[in-house]
Amino acid sequence: MQASSTIKSFSSFTWFDFCNPTQADLKEIAAQYQLDLFQIMDSLEVGHLPKYEQQANYNFLILRAYTAQPNDRVNSISDISNKIAFFYKDDKLITIHRTPFAFLQQLSSDYSHCEALLLAIVKAMVDTYNEPSKLLSDQIDAMEQTIFLRDYKKISLTELYFQKTKTRITKKLLQITQQVLHQVAVSAANKSALADINDSMLNLVLVYEEVLDNAHTILNTYLSINAQKSNDVMKVLTVFSAFFLPLTFIVGVYGMNFEHMPELKWANGYYIVLAFMLLLTLGIYRWFKKKGYL
Repeated sequence: MQASSTIKSFSSFTWFDFCNPTQADLKEIAAQYQLDLFQIMDSLEVGHLPKYEQQANYNFLILRAYTAQPNDRVNSISDISNKIAFFYKDDKLITIHRTPFAFLQQLSSDYSHCEALLLAIVKAMVDTYNEPSKLLSDQIDAMEQTIFLRDYKKISLTELYFQKTKTRITKKLLQITQQVLHQVAVSAANKSALADINDSMLNLVLVYEEVLDNAHTILNTYLSINAQKSNDVMKVLTVFSAFFLPLTFIVGVYGMNFEHMPELKWANGYYIVLAFMLLLTLGIYRWFKKKGYL
């Protein structure tokens, strides 16, 4: 993907948007707009977490938007989301990002102040978490129904792991973003818009927390059911062993090839042993029944 830049002029400020700039481009941008070089390098650093810093002549903000596809098996912040770095002051907004974002092209063309455009972009970034939260919640609910109403064996532990990991990382990312947004200061005219974004963040954190709790519950339930099935198998094998071990012992005794075994001479020895084995089997059955094992 080639580097691209867009400049949009508004009544009181100018927006400079840079997509996938090279290292040389970043140095040029830093020099041209008097930006801190280390901060501007952070703007394209893979996996950089959200942050907010105030400088003498501008503010610096990094936020991440959700970009993972529904069926992606991801387990890191950089796989789940991509970031936008903001450098802004009253008459200028500079955005730097590696990945193109469709919502940047869908913004209104009429903003009275730099902060209004900034908050509009932040709101669009926060909204990218809404659809994934619904999808993750539906997937977890479907797994829960499968466990309790269908066949627990149809649950894929691999899929459950990735769903849980994706939810856990996204929740942590939202919590960090929430803390960062609480540090952002705006003018009185834009406080309401910022408060609305913070409310959306709180709702998203609660939703992802609920989904994560449900994922933990499903995993524990799956393991419990699986352990119960294993216990049932062991129980059946134990019951069969309890019936056949004494019978096998009797057969083994009378299968020995000693010459002097009086019972071998009995005319009705065969029937007596069979009757004893039957009575022994009935006795074991009654004992298991009394103990509630059958």
